[in-house]
Amino acid sequence: MLQKLVENNNAILYGLFAGLGIVIFYIVVLTIFQSFEFALSNLRSLWYWIFLLAIGFGMQIGLYSSIKHNAMINSEIAASGSISGGSMVACCSHFLLNVIPIIGLSGLATFLMSYQKVFFSIGIVSNVIGIGILLNHKKKMKLKGGGC
Repeated sequence: MLQKLVENNNAILYGLFAGLGIVIFYIVVLTIFQSFEFALSNLRSLWYWIFLLAIGFGMQIGLYSSIKHNAMINSEIAASGSISGGSMVACCSHFLLNVIPIIGLSGLATFLMSYQKVFFSIGIVSNVIGIGILLNHKKKMKLKGGGC
């Protein structure tokens, strides 16, 4: 019983760290592209998108750490996590506007800026799918008597 409680607390801790980690990742990427002040300003203007992504990603990592893994679950979580991180990078990469015209990709910057919320939405939907997959796997493991 005590071991299960410790494992659950670890899962919660891992989830919190993962969610915080993806927010820090977002701030670092924007700081590299522009400045720290800009990163904080952008975080304030898009907080609801960013925190939804971070919460979903954190939930996936927490659930992932609380269950027994198999190759299918590992690949699904890797894909979902990559989509979450990629959504954040794609959303902020249009801030390369200072460099993109120099290398002849100004159309790419316009595209990224136009579809910023679409990238966030894709990441959030990916998180919801990943959470569903993990909850389903956890339920199957409990039904098999394997515990989680």
